[in-house]
Amino acid sequence: MPTTTRHGIPIHYEVTGQGAPAVVLLHSYLCSGYMWHNQVDALARGCTVVNIDVRGHGRSGPVPEAFPLGDLVGDVVQVLDVEGISSAVWVGLSIGGMVALHAALSAPERVRALVILDSDAGAERGASRLKYAVMAAVVRRFGVGPMMKPILRLMFGRTTLRSRPGLVAEWAARFEQVDVSSMLNTLPALVRRPDLLPRLGEIRVPTLVLVGQEDRTLPPALSRRMPAAIPGSTLVEVPGAGHLSVLEEPERLTALIEGFVAEVTASG
Repeated sequence: MPTTTRHGIPIHYEVTGQGAPAVVLLHSYLCSGYMWHNQVDALARGCTVVNIDVRGHGRSGPVPEAFPLGDLVGDVVQVLDVEGISSAVWVGLSIGGMVALHAALSAPERVRALVILDSDAGAERGASRLKYAVMAAVVRRFGVGPMMKPILRLMFGRTTLRSRPGLVAEWAARFEQVDVSSMLNTLPALVRRPDLLPRLGEIRVPTLVLVGQEDRTLPPALSRRMPAAIPGSTLVEVPGAGHLSVLEEPERLTALIEGFVAEVTASG
């Protein structure tokens, strides 16, 4: 289980399969690389899959202080350097998608294509900033427990909350395991992210945008702004899925991502 250290923080990742193009997976805030467990084997049948635990999450080291979103791009680039990978298809959900978009603009030579799931290219909305500030204050004082119900409503769609209680309970337990200091120190990277909307026209790689139709955290209207600005990109809205769409509709999302990567491979 490889680890590389950047800024004094161990970054854990797993490499599965072999072949080109490489695919790098970037999970949501509060999750870990395990979020992609339904997709890894399918993608690894023809590609080298690099599944990263974002700093402060999963088996990566804790973060002692707040950091900008760009630091997460640097973490991924270092992992790719260690593995000798010059460029990859960046597949990111939520904050992972924001990191992938940032990379496409700040390190375009490292990005072969993009799959952006349940994410946003714009700056955080004022109302959401206030909401997250209140939630962070409660977590800082009382821990994650009192905020679990609203967290679950943000992470899962109505259909999943109603019909898949086992999945919801599993991830509630996982959210409770996230280091609170790391959780709070990662939040500024999310809520103070740069507004990339004016620059999306500069992205010249194949791009697939996916969003759950029941996503409350980053609603579909935000995802629709991306294909309108990125030349040649495609949008698919997934019924019955909320923010963590790859967990809620795994077969549908796996097929969409796998099909897109196959198209990228065939295009050379």
